[in-house]
Amino acid sequence: MNSPTYTLRQLAFYFLKLGTIGFGGPVALVGYMHRDLVEKKQWINDEDYKEGLALAQLAPGPLAAQLSIYLGYVHYRIIGATLVGLAFVLPSFLMVLGIGYAYEKAGGLPWMQAVFYGIGAAVIGIITVSSYKLTRKSLGKDWLLWTIFAIVALATFIQEGENIWLILLAGFVVWLQKTKAVKVKSLNCLFLSPTLLQVANNVWFEGKLWKTGWFFFKAGAFVFGSGLAIVPFLYGGVVKEYQWLTEQQFLDAVAVAMITPGPVVITVGFIGYIVSGFQGACIAPLATFLPCYLFTVLPAPYFKKYGRHPGIKAFIDGVTAAAVGAIAGAVCVLAKRQFTGIFPVVVAVIVAVLLTRFKKIPETVIILAAAILGLLFFNR
Repeated sequence: MNSPTYTLRQLAFYFLKLGTIGFGGPVALVGYMHRDLVEKKQWINDEDYKEGLALAQLAPGPLAAQLSIYLGYVHYRIIGATLVGLAFVLPSFLMVLGIGYAYEKAGGLPWMQAVFYGIGAAVIGIITVSSYKLTRKSLGKDWLLWTIFAIVALATFIQEGENIWLILLAGFVVWLQKTKAVKVKSLNCLFLSPTLLQVANNVWFEGKLWKTGWFFFKAGAFVFGSGLAIVPFLYGGVVKEYQWLTEQQFLDAVAVAMITPGPVVITVGFIGYIVSGFQGACIAPLATFLPCYLFTVLPAPYFKKYGRHPGIKAFIDGVTAAAVGAIAGAVCVLAKRQFTGIFPVVVAVIVAVLLTRFKKIPETVIILAAAILGLLFFNR
């Protein structure tokens, strides 16, 4: 391996900066990494970047955070992966912590409700466009992947939550269809996640803080896809199962993720704060990102050798199609809850049209405009 042309301090500072000003969600963030680290600075070669991106797509957890951890590992191993991961997540975590404090203190005031009323409608438009783009990019013209997408989207909408078993089954079905053979060794690997999930569902912790940490650990360990893929899982848990958040509070949490830079998944810090205060705000991100860190660092030495295996690629294709379907279903669920009048419908449609026709409009500008509209037209 070639010696690095940069110091660990330089790399950590780059990701600290990216975590501070990197808006646009996971797809934009991984694009920034390639532009800056591969093309401009040439710190990372294209092959290492592509291997990191493939591993991030294969493993559960937030895409951009996993790729950043892998790029830190390339030349500086464990210490590089750890420092880079912390630097990338820290800025958005601090922002979310501040927003959570302000939200809790002023959440009952009409102006705060009005701001999030407008933002929530804009978020529907934003994630609708993101879901559409992700669907087109991920599924191509494969009829099986489109079938899986439709089934999971419908199931998510009906159940109002993500079905982990259905997503894992989708990966298995595509694996069977692509490999045309059943191999016992591979089957053992494929059923490892469902087995762990069963164990996870049977573990019981006393106390709200323990339950909070365990729930978010499962979110980080068993959710595949981009940052938005965690939305249906979180909705099914914090709103439907545990009822820690109301419908509006959850939509506000998604809005917080959209208005802050860095990984979208950092919204778990906001949710943790609403659920259990400062301790919850710290435990939720830690529990969510720990599996992401482990799923990146542990297989990294072996991924060069095995990552391009056709069976593994087929499995992740199926899981990705199902994850995209879950996102689409979650968008419909959130829209159903948010569209309580003509105002949010109009705002969401306008936002979707603007993002489709004018692709360079920063999402932060849209969110700010929606917040102002919320202040002007809020009436409930």
